[in-house]
Amino acid sequence: MCYNRIRTDNTPCANGEYANGSCAMDGMEYVKNLLDHAVKLRATDLHICAGTKPVIRVNGELTAVEHADVAKPNDVDGIIKVTLDEAKRAKLVERRVLDFSFSVPGMGRFRANVYSQRGTFAIAIRILPFNIPEFGTLGLPIAVEAFTAKTGGLFLVTGATGSGKSTTLASLLDIINKKYKYHIITIEDPIEYLHSHKKSLVTQREIGEDAISFADALRSALREDPDVIMVGEMRDPETVSIALTAAETGHLVLSTLHTVGSAKAVDRIVDAFPPEQQNQVKSQLATVLEGVVSQQLIPRADEPGVVLASEVMFVTPAIRSLIREGKHYQMRSIIQTGQNLGMQLLEANLAELHLKGVISNDEMMLHAQDQQLLMQFLRR
Repeated sequence: MCYNRIRTDNTPCANGEYANGSCAMDGMEYVKNLLDHAVKLRATDLHICAGTKPVIRVNGELTAVEHADVAKPNDVDGIIKVTLDEAKRAKLVERRVLDFSFSVPGMGRFRANVYSQRGTFAIAIRILPFNIPEFGTLGLPIAVEAFTAKTGGLFLVTGATGSGKSTTLASLLDIINKKYKYHIITIEDPIEYLHSHKKSLVTQREIGEDAISFADALRSALREDPDVIMVGEMRDPETVSIALTAAETGHLVLSTLHTVGSAKAVDRIVDAFPPEQQNQVKSQLATVLEGVVSQQLIPRADEPGVVLASEVMFVTPAIRSLIREGKHYQMRSIIQTGQNLGMQLLEANLAELHLKGVISNDEMMLHAQDQQLLMQFLRR
């Protein structure tokens, strides 16, 4: 693997080394070579940090790119120079951190985060496919597709960073795009999957480029004749409040939360508000929430790769009552008895995957929220 280092006067450095610190990396070629290597190995992420070799994440594990040189500050600076315009570079200098996305023709689309560490910039790049994955390839229960037929309400996808939440939402939006003549608005930071216009009109807004904040973009979206609104993340009470209002006024709102489990998703939304507002939020959420999918990506035991494990909750009248009463901890009991409605507990899915030999016992135990309940599903 060759990484072409050049001097600032565009003459090659001897043996690929820096000459008295005056060499700069050909930023685009450097990152393209690394991304090409990462894509071929089906990596999900690439990390470049000065003082160590570039690192890729394959099947959940970090591995150094053995044939690459140890990265230098100039390497990341070169990437910044070719991927960011002047305004974004100024924002990075001011804030010392920046999210953005970029494409490499013929290779794919990438989401990146540049951040400062030890006085130099490092970069984490998430590898995204050009094409939106078909829903049937994700590993989610087919019942989840029913949420795309809703004409209003709130649907949430929860999970840790890197659990595939954005991919799930993109796949569901693509189903809506193919089936219905709607106006779909996405609000993202940054835009990840690019949606083409099919039956629907899809407009995509990026925070920092097309809007100041999620709350500002969401407030504006309500005046743009939307049928479906996708909010990349509900980060603050103002955004949550506007999203609940949008869902209440006849729009289908899809969003994500960084938490695990349906009950914790409800807790997270309610706890975002001061105590004096929480009863009103519970009432509003009980009215508009239609469902929650909580997902995790787990290393496979049967072959290289990862598999998705999920919990699925459809909001029933009983669950709406629990939300109003603040008894969120009782939701899992209703999910357990709601299999005929398409509901699924995480532990049930983990047990199923383990019994089929897809995941190991250790991974199953590690990802379960209730190990006693997990044992019950294994015995069944």
